[in-house]
Amino acid sequence: MAGLATSFGSGAMTNPIGEIADAGCVLAIGTNTTEDHPVIALEIKKAVDSGAKLIVVDPREIGLCRMAHIWLRHRPGTDVALLMGMAKVIVDENLLDKAFIEERCEGLVEFLSSLDEFNIDRVSQITSVPADKIQEAARIYATSGPSTILYAMGITQHSHGTDNVLAIANLAMLTGNVGKRSSGVNPLRGQNNVQGACDLGALPNVYTGYQQVANEDVKAKFEAAWGASLRAEPGLVLTEMFHAMEEGKVKAVYLMGENPVLSDPDAKHIEDALKKVEFLIVQDIFLTETAQYADVVLPGASFAEKDGTFTNTERRVQRVRRAVEPVGDSRPDWEIICEIAQRMGSKGFDFANPSEIMEEMAQLTPSYGGITYARLESDSLQWPCINVDHPGTECLHEGGFARGKGKFSPLEYKPPQEIPDSEFPLVLTTGRNLFQFHTGTMTRKSKGLNELKGVEEVEINPQDAEALGIADGDPVQVTSRRGKVTTKAKLTESAAKGTVFMTFHFAETRTNLLTSTAQDPVSKIPELKVCAVRVEKTAA
Repeated sequence: MAGLATSFGSGAMTNPIGEIADAGCVLAIGTNTTEDHPVIALEIKKAVDSGAKLIVVDPREIGLCRMAHIWLRHRPGTDVALLMGMAKVIVDENLLDKAFIEERCEGLVEFLSSLDEFNIDRVSQITSVPADKIQEAARIYATSGPSTILYAMGITQHSHGTDNVLAIANLAMLTGNVGKRSSGVNPLRGQNNVQGACDLGALPNVYTGYQQVANEDVKAKFEAAWGASLRAEPGLVLTEMFHAMEEGKVKAVYLMGENPVLSDPDAKHIEDALKKVEFLIVQDIFLTETAQYADVVLPGASFAEKDGTFTNTERRVQRVRRAVEPVGDSRPDWEIICEIAQRMGSKGFDFANPSEIMEEMAQLTPSYGGITYARLESDSLQWPCINVDHPGTECLHEGGFARGKGKFSPLEYKPPQEIPDSEFPLVLTTGRNLFQFHTGTMTRKSKGLNELKGVEEVEINPQDAEALGIADGDPVQVTSRRGKVTTKAKLTESAAKGTVFMTFHFAETRTNLLTSTAQDPVSKIPELKVCAVRVEKTAA
């Protein structure tokens, strides 16, 4: 995307985590870093303590706001307008990096033309952020470099999430904040090996290292290595799979380490789809809510019970070493997969240990070409690492972009697909809590964590609560066009007027019964961050 495909297409950080502390400006947008990535948040604190300017963009008052130089509290789903408005200020005030743009970028004329739609008054009206604060933030980002942008699922989980990322890329290129220390565009991945899973082909349109399925040369390479005939057409993304299950087009599902009954939008739709599947296998370390729908449950091993590697959000490949033996009949995922493949008559699944899998990865994946277990014994490595003599790459795009020149993207503002109305007058946005993780598969089994945060609440602004006759702690029903849940009200100024907030950690309060399956047309990521709801007081 925008000429930064190596990192943005894969969702990896362009710069190491450790460089954040030396930034002159940190722009944190769509990331509740102190709760969702607390270790990375420490680097932001170091930067602020050293004099960096922190810009926080979030509809909700999060922990970062308390240390921010400026907080832009925009309406949920208006990120493109805000970012393009900042870009227009930078252009109008001649704060752009002309030398960087001339040498490294293209498409500027078309991009500048698209900025005509983002005059400061219109942007302020769309976002509800005062014009002077948008202008101040733009000036700080453009003049306090090196400036780094951090973002997470508050940017991507929208029906225009791809445009959000492109707008971030535009801003970074416009100011020359790419390809140098303590700058860049740095998405923070939501789990410990999400990056590694994507790197190794857990996407329907690519093989390992983001090699395109539709590329005939790539296809031929993998066919020769695997001794199999492969399709050139991309498969289905996750959201498409569940529709296909409901329609009877997907008849069998093998699901590993995922709990979509709690984590995916419009959870009733997910349940209906799973009920229609003829054969469902779930492989996990606990009997999850999703596993209860399975025909067969395979017990996987936890991270402490297996050898392998994790690739984290900064592209760092690290060894994982078995600390204890697998419990009961559980086995490492790769062993289970290989044995199933062999019993089905497939060849090439006769690996003796994970290091042999890594060897195959290196042979077929240019960005992992120099990564071996022998090298990882003494240190970690960041991809791209093209051969065994390569030291790995800390900072991406130092000499150029993957496509040659970075391309600016003209954009237009598109509202969320579901907006409030008289029947559903409030916006629900979702996120996480420091004391629980994802669907609670592991953390909800911890007595101590449950004591810290053991029940779901809906955060609601006191003004909205007063209008609805709701007091703090009252039982309430939250209803959307798709479902309803009962929880308790938490009155807090952290929630903006007109907006409520819930996490999705609790099976007793299934927030994703409410959320929408509207999705980005390019990435197919659902719009989990915006849906219309109403909140009503109920009997205790």
